Amino acid sequence: MTPDAPTGSVEQGETGEPRSPSNLFALKDKDTFLVADAFGDVMGAADGLFHDDTRLLSKLRLLLGNRSPALLSASVSQDNVFFTSHSTNEPLPALGGAAAPHGAIHVERKRFLWDQRLYERLRFVNYSRDMVILPVGLEYDADFHDMFEVRGSKRPAGRGRVLPAEMDGRSVTYAYDGLDGVRRTSVVSFSDPPGRLGPQRADFMFMLTPETHFDLHIEVGVKPDHPPTRERWRDAAARARVDMRKRRRRGARLHSSGRLFNDWLEKSRADLALLTTEFATGPYPYAGIPWFSTPFGRDAIITAWQVLWIEPGLAKGVLGYLAEHQALEVSAFRDSAPGKIMHETRKGEMTALGELPFGRYYGGVDTTPLFVALACAYAERTGDLTFIENLWTPLTAAIAWIEHFGDSDGDGLIDYARGLDSGLSNQNWKDSEDSVFHEDGKFPDGPIAVVEVQGYAFAAFKGMADLAERRGDPQNAERWRAKAEHLRQQVEDKFWMEDKGFYAMAIDGHGKPCRVKGSNPGHLLFCGLPSPDRAKKVADTLLSAAFHNGFGVRTLAQGEPRFNPMSYHNGSVWPHDTAICAMGLARYGHRDGVVQMTSGLFETAAHYEMRLPELFCGFPRQPGEPPVAYPVACLPQAWAAGSAFMMLQACLGITVDGWKNEVHLTDPRLPIGIDHLTIGGLGVGDALTDISFEHNGPRVAAHVGKGSTVPLLIRR
Repeated sequence: MTPDAPTGSVEQGETGEPRSPSNLFALKDKDTFLVADAFGDVMGAADGLFHDDTRLLSKLRLLLGNRSPALLSASVSQDNVFFTSHSTNEPLPALGGAAAPHGAIHVERKRFLWDQRLYERLRFVNYSRDMVILPVGLEYDADFHDMFEVRGSKRPAGRGRVLPAEMDGRSVTYAYDGLDGVRRTSVVSFSDPPGRLGPQRADFMFMLTPETHFDLHIEVGVKPDHPPTRERWRDAAARARVDMRKRRRRGARLHSSGRLFNDWLEKSRADLALLTTEFATGPYPYAGIPWFSTPFGRDAIITAWQVLWIEPGLAKGVLGYLAEHQALEVSAFRDSAPGKIMHETRKGEMTALGELPFGRYYGGVDTTPLFVALACAYAERTGDLTFIENLWTPLTAAIAWIEHFGDSDGDGLIDYARGLDSGLSNQNWKDSEDSVFHEDGKFPDGPIAVVEVQGYAFAAFKGMADLAERRGDPQNAERWRAKAEHLRQQVEDKFWMEDKGFYAMAIDGHGKPCRVKGSNPGHLLFCGLPSPDRAKKVADTLLSAAFHNGFGVRTLAQGEPRFNPMSYHNGSVWPHDTAICAMGLARYGHRDGVVQMTSGLFETAAHYEMRLPELFCGFPRQPGEPPVAYPVACLPQAWAAGSAFMMLQACLGITVDGWKNEVHLTDPRLPIGIDHLTIGGLGVGDALTDISFEHNGPRVAAHVGKGSTVPLLIRR
């Protein structure tokens, strides 16, 4: 992820309500998403209605008597389908009826997205005892800015041509001829003809008798359609809700004795459903809203891994899509080479013109080994060798990239150096420009080998060796197993800092280690690379106050050079990073630490209405105070949502052996405050099984449901 999202301006409304990125609300359907403030307004900063990385609506503002209403509340429904804002009027002058005092009119602004279209219903209710003539204004505009323009990128070749708006009585059509030869359109339409309709504003006058209401329907889409009506709104709303319900029901069901804990799991599942788009290859989770509502390689792989134990179908969809988009050629501009797995893909004008490389960009050193490692983990979880056989050519191409292109300087480590300056300078998950450095704070020369990527490659080689053995290919099995062991030894020899009891963040192009303590080695634990004694030292360090701020694991230890709890990667807390570290601790038997980490993230979610953000600031936890928000974090974000399920898996110590169709539990624990938990409909081979967990004295007892034929093996 690139951290160059703009902070946006903070606008003060007439009611004194601050309007900033910190109180934005998001909706999404397929490749269309909307970001607006608590009023429901789009103000043209970091918000808008976007489709295929182009902003189709840069302004949509509701006015009552030329003033913003007074906000009462705003929320997104639990299933992420509807946004609703409640507000009331400021004092209105008499216009042929009684003057309306503050609070006489209730405004409910309800909207959703369906089939590349925004549906909105404005409901005005008169709670006064007099008839009120209500002047309503709607301001709107479409700037057709590329997503990267909205994020602050400057266009070297200028922009295309915005055509004059066309009006037909109850709709306004905008059009833009891009430099890429594509005409993009946006249509704003109303259920009732305005009294006055202009290219950027519509004015209505509604007569509201006491205790009556009036509905105005609005639609915004990429093309003209039938006029908005109540029936169209209801029909599309029903379809959107049914589709979301179907997506939320994928995978095993989870239920605990804790109401808030259940809310966290349900909101996380709803966020994953919201962000997941269906392709021909299967479901694929987009990374996050607003900046990353598009297919990303790394994010999707990790998200799929987080829910692999309860829903392996997501991993199958991710692997299929990424295999279809695997690189075939060497390109410095796109940072690609044969076999490499993509970092991200975009559909906007700037990438179509080659102004930026992100149309299909491969500048991620970790995505390819993660792709292979996820495929191996999917096979272990499901025993689905048929899918692996179909994926074998992309897998062998990916492992060949790791062996040949991944080690650019022949030192035995997987490294990166961007092809051109237009690409990302750092190409691991901490991809901001200042995220890798030496203990004196200086940036290293490339190529750079970050420590966690060696863990991913280790897991990839080891997993491919196991699959090769199952396919009757002992020669490749032996070769890849030797590669894994050699890489393990390289990491232990070159990255370990005996004086600090920790692994270095990276090795630079001169073979010099970056002797800095970041959260990166937690990913080594997740991959099972370190020796047990070194793993214990890493685990203890990650649980220390220098790393764990009380809510989660900081990306950089307090006291290290460049530490800043407000930075993107140098001291902030990322839930997915914490979850991976927790799974690493679980792998090495640090059960109490896993429970502690789970408690911290759960309490963080409780402060964010049960939705974990992309990241938050790494300030130490203070009694009775919430975590400090990072101002432009994506919310929702896929791997933040998936963290809830990986944390729970780490607590329960649960894995599914797809080869033997068995469920394994290792010293299961329940999160703090949870007395019992059930997993319903867990897929194991062709069977579905239910598993219950409950406290039994100092231990957690587990048993399968009646009639289950799936073996449950518990190891203490």
